[in-house]
Amino acid sequence: MKRTTTIMASAATLVLLTGTADAHAPVAGGVGAGLTHPFTGLDHLLAMVAVGVFAAMRPADGNAWRAPALFILMLTVGAGLGLAGTALPFVEAGIALSIVLLGMMIAFAGRLPETASLAAIAAFALMHGHAHGTEATGAAGLFVAGMIAASAALHAGGYVLGRALIARVPHAGWLAGGAMGAAGLALLGA
Repeated sequence: MKRTTTIMASAATLVLLTGTADAHAPVAGGVGAGLTHPFTGLDHLLAMVAVGVFAAMRPADGNAWRAPALFILMLTVGAGLGLAGTALPFVEAGIALSIVLLGMMIAFAGRLPETASLAAIAAFALMHGHAHGTEATGAAGLFVAGMIAASAALHAGGYVLGRALIARVPHAGWLAGGAMGAAGLALLGA
């Protein structure tokens, strides 16, 4: 029980130290801005970590890399669409809703068909990438490159967190998924 309390307190601290989901305003380009941006917007931070946790919660069949790799690919596509000025509907609401749905996906990770999970992750990534591509100014390509690198690092961190939770916390998927879903609901209400 003490471990669960420590993990939840750490997660709450992380939430308090980051920005809100409404952080999609123009951002100066460059690799440095791209590297730091995913850590300063709560929506992006939660989504990236959630994809890693989801991958960790999936059955141990050697395919854990698929969800994060697909997210990075579609994040890049979405960023390209945003940079090109291509409009996508409901991006902000979709981003907040993606965190709720990722929470549910974490809770049910072992029971979800992989194809449906990957399709949802691809859609979420497209929205996240689009929002960040739209907000990039200046050296936008370098911003996106930095954002992709930081996102991959957050996926890896989420995977490590997920594996640690599985090893130490009973019902880890339910707890992590519930916490992520609640955070997404809070962002929807913000």
